[in-house]
Amino acid sequence: MKTYLTLDVGGSAIKYALIQEDLTIIEKSSVPTPMDTLDNFIETIGKIYDQYSQKIDGMAISMPGIIDPEKGYQYTGGALRYISDLDTVNTLKKRCPTNITIGNDAKCAANAEIGFGNLQDIQDGAVVILGTGIGGCLIKDHQVHTGKHFSAGEFSFIKTNNNDAFSWDNAWSTRCGIKGLLERVQEQLETDETYTGIEIFDMANSGNEKVLAGINEFAKEVAVQIFNVHIIFDCEKVAIGGGISAQPILIDLINKNLDQIYADLGFSVYRPAIVPCKFRNDANLIGALYQHIQTYK
Repeated sequence: MKTYLTLDVGGSAIKYALIQEDLTIIEKSSVPTPMDTLDNFIETIGKIYDQYSQKIDGMAISMPGIIDPEKGYQYTGGALRYISDLDTVNTLKKRCPTNITIGNDAKCAANAEIGFGNLQDIQDGAVVILGTGIGGCLIKDHQVHTGKHFSAGEFSFIKTNNNDAFSWDNAWSTRCGIKGLLERVQEQLETDETYTGIEIFDMANSGNEKVLAGINEFAKEVAVQIFNVHIIFDCEKVAIGGGISAQPILIDLINKNLDQIYADLGFSVYRPAIVPCKFRNDANLIGALYQHIQTYK
C-alpha cells in the first residue's frame, strides 16, 4: 500500500503526517511555521522530508494563498508574505526530489469531504470553514471549482455593509470568524470579559440563555450568507468546517435560521442540506492527500 507525506502549512505551525492511501495515519507531528524567509521555509519542509524520504510515494501539501494546483504555482502565500509569484512545486522538488502537489487550504478541506467525507454523494455544493477568518470553496461537478483566477469561493471577501467602504471589519471574514462569534456573545453578556470558544460552548450547552442568544445571532448571519451563496450557485449540500463545527448546537442554530429564511421567502426554492465536515483538524491533510492521489492516479 502506498504511503504519503502530507503537510498542512498554517500561519503558526506546519502539521505533517505519514498517511497510507486508505487514510491510516501512521504518525503525526508539527513544527513552527517559519515566518521570516523563503529559504528557511524550504529547508524546514526539507528536514521533514528527510525523515521519511525512503518511506514515501509522494508529498502532498495544503497551503494558504491563491494557488494554481495543476501547475503547482502560488500567486500569493496568504500569511506567508515571502511567497509571491512562486513556482512552489519545482522549487520544493530541488530540495525534496519526489512527486509533490500543493493546494489551497480551504480547497483541500473541500477535497477531503468530496473524496472521503460528507460530500461524496453530491455534484454541486460548498464548504464554509469557520475559523479565524472564513475559508470557502465551491464544488462543481464533484470537483473543487478554482475559477479562472484560482480565487473562486473566497468567501472571506463578501461585503456585509452597504454603507461603508470595504474593510475587514465589515467583511464576512471578520463578522463570521471566531472573533465575530466572541463579540456577539460579549454583547449579550454585557461584559468586557473575554472567553474562549470552548468556554462559550460549555456555557451554551449548560443552557446559558444570553450565550445562546449570542451564538444564535452569529448563526443567523452565517445562514444568510449560506443562503446567498446557494442562490448564486445552487448547492445540494453545504458542509461547515472549522473547530466550532464540532458543536452540534451551532449546526442546529444555522439550520434553524436557514429554515426561517425559507419560511420568510414564501415560495419554493430548493433548500441545501447543512452538514458538518467529517474531517476537522485533519481535513487539510486528508484533502491534500486526495488531491495528490487524483493527480497521479
